[in-house]
Amino acid sequence: MHKIPADAWIVVADGTHARLFQNVGKQNHLQLKQSDLIEPDMDDEQGQGPSGQRPPEATPDQTEEATFAKQLANRLNAAALKHQYEHLFLVADPTTLGEMRPQLHVETSKRLCGELAKTLTNTPLEEIEKILQAQD
Repeated sequence: MHKIPADAWIVVADGTHARLFQNVGKQNHLQLKQSDLIEPDMDDEQGQGPSGQRPPEATPDQTEEATFAKQLANRLNAAALKHQYEHLFLVADPTTLGEMRPQLHVETSKRLCGELAKTLTNTPLEEIEKILQAQD
């Protein structure tokens, strides 16, 4: 049971991209507005996998997904430290969530009001709203 506060950021991600929404609804009404589409930055050498290098047993796809999860966590951390949002709700497939959790700064974690382990990146906005409202 998670209430998503007004003005909260909702990140819907998988290992290849993320959609950033803001709850523009008033009081207890959830209404999402997409504000950004986030894709991997393949030129970001600092984001190479969760430990900064690719484990020998990892496939190239696994490395790219881990790299994107780290890049996304870094972006959310930077925004939290700049006070760009007060509340954050994460929706991501279980693997991406697992890659992101240890990368989240303490300030980002303080703002986390909930998470959902589900792949919804290609789901229409109205359906995402219904799924999140069912979580309330």
